[in-house]
Amino acid sequence: MTFKFLPPALRELREAAGFYEGKVPGLGFEFLTEVRAAIRRIVAYPHAWFPLDDRFRRCRTHRFPYAIIYTVEDDRILIVSVMHMHRHPESWKRNL
Repeated sequence: MTFKFLPPALRELREAAGFYEGKVPGLGFEFLTEVRAAIRRIVAYPHAWFPLDDRFRRCRTHRFPYAIIYTVEDDRILIVSVMHMHRHPESWKRNL
């Protein structure tokens, strides 16, 4: 199974990594590593993570307060948001 980021989700990922890198050198890389691990879990078990509704699911990162919001489309994972968990819970919908 493959995965693809929607452009707004990729922008969220880059902004978050830049924020963390600005706080502590190397922390942005650690954030990206954690997001990659979450995506690997999603690809391995696409239907295992918390359902937000009939179509979308959420997989949280372990170390950072972020979640990957995604949907399964045939043989592909479409990542719609890399969302900070302290934001409004419906904020990811603006990326659609």
